[in-house]
Amino acid sequence: MLGSLEHDRTFGDFSADGFAAQEREAGEWLARFEAVPTDGLDLEESVDRDLLVAVLRGQRARAAWPAWRRDPSTYLSPVLFPLFTAFLNRLRPEPELVDSVVVRLAEVPSVLAACRANLDPALAAPIIIRRAVGQARSGRAFLTRSLPAQVVDPDLRARLAEAAEPAAAAFDELAAFLEDLAERATGDWRMGEELYSTLLRDQEVLGYGAAELHQRGIAAHAELEAEMAELAAPRHWHDVMLGLQDDHPPTLEAMRAEYEAETVRARAFLAEHGLVTFADGEECRVVPSPEFQRPVLSVASYMSPPPLTAARTGHFFVPYTPDDFTPDQVVQRLRTNSRAQLASVAVHEAYPGHHWHLSWLAAQDRPVRKVLRTPYFSEGWALYAEKLLREHGYFTEPAKELAHLEARLFRAARMIVDTALHCGDQTPEEAEEFMTTKASLTPGTAKGEVTRYCAWPTQAPSYLTGALEIEGIRADYLAAGRGTLRQFHDTIAGSGALPLGLARRVALGG
Repeated sequence: MLGSLEHDRTFGDFSADGFAAQEREAGEWLARFEAVPTDGLDLEESVDRDLLVAVLRGQRARAAWPAWRRDPSTYLSPVLFPLFTAFLNRLRPEPELVDSVVVRLAEVPSVLAACRANLDPALAAPIIIRRAVGQARSGRAFLTRSLPAQVVDPDLRARLAEAAEPAAAAFDELAAFLEDLAERATGDWRMGEELYSTLLRDQEVLGYGAAELHQRGIAAHAELEAEMAELAAPRHWHDVMLGLQDDHPPTLEAMRAEYEAETVRARAFLAEHGLVTFADGEECRVVPSPEFQRPVLSVASYMSPPPLTAARTGHFFVPYTPDDFTPDQVVQRLRTNSRAQLASVAVHEAYPGHHWHLSWLAAQDRPVRKVLRTPYFSEGWALYAEKLLREHGYFTEPAKELAHLEARLFRAARMIVDTALHCGDQTPEEAEEFMTTKASLTPGTAKGEVTRYCAWPTQAPSYLTGALEIEGIRADYLAAGRGTLRQFHDTIAGSGALPLGLARRVALGG
């Protein structure tokens, strides 16, 4: 997925011994990098070294919470996404591409067998296992229908389809296994405050832990709610947002087309105001989300150009629903992507959010920073991008401005809910209620969101946490007279998606 063609013919070792070896090697590398004298390094070298240390410390901490024994997505995502992106990015001629995919398809049964062997019913939580069942069920259609459809040559298409059948059968077997495991599993999905705080401090290089992050979320939510109340007066902002959901695209394809139009508008605005420098040849394609992603992700997402190549085409995935959704569930998804909300989402995913950032980063020459990225910067940047465009008058309609604020309030709610869930202060049902009343998610989307938080601790708070930190770095950068706003954007975004303490050092020069 990074674009390293030397590594696209195998999925690697997913055995218990393989994971143990990874943990052991990570510990050895951490010791080596921690031993590097820092006084002989320039700023860029020291940031690279400290990035590696932060990532490896995070791996060391997570070894106490082994995802490979708890979460089937540890096996599903590394199979599905590389096969999908092989044809999305097409880094090889089609015959070579099909050959590399066929070789990997032959490995799928062994990877999924390792999944069945490694998952521990005493550690795996039923809610996490059930989340993965839908993704496992989607494997057959993706492998036998969607994947061959990407091949132009009929003989190569037939060859790939034949190779896909044993892999599809392995997905069927895994889905049945997971359905049974969900009934037997007794593990807890809650990470706990100690590990959560360790990851914030050691991996994200933040100066605080879970308790302070929770309080920051509460404060931000209150501030945003007051601003929204003033904008929505005399009505309550929540009632206004629910009313705005009535105006939504009529179909999933219409939603995709409207997102595409908003993406074009955002890029034109960005260029007109000279807020950033564009990477040569960058392009953002707005496409339906992959079939296998639909059961586990209910919001828009983005996939960057493979950063170790010259490619600059990224993909903005519009949140289509699974094929088995009822008409009412489809309408719920469309309501959560109302026309008032489309503008903020397009800015977040495309310009100057994820696509601009990651296409610009791909054009830079710090390989370690292209490979190792944290959502506390990348998601923080995308949310910062929304506020940046508001500051420059992008959200001219009151409904879109209110939706922009609600999108930010939603991220504050994530800070509150994610910390409360994993520190044992909230149940999933309470979290869903919070997300439908303290933000404006529909019940179906709220359920999908909260399940995601249970499965992916510390990720959900990254958006607003990162945005607030980046806004603080910008204020200090401009106050110190280090450059223009455009230069700030080019510098900090081009430096990577760094832990925020390291991003501050890059921007401020020390």
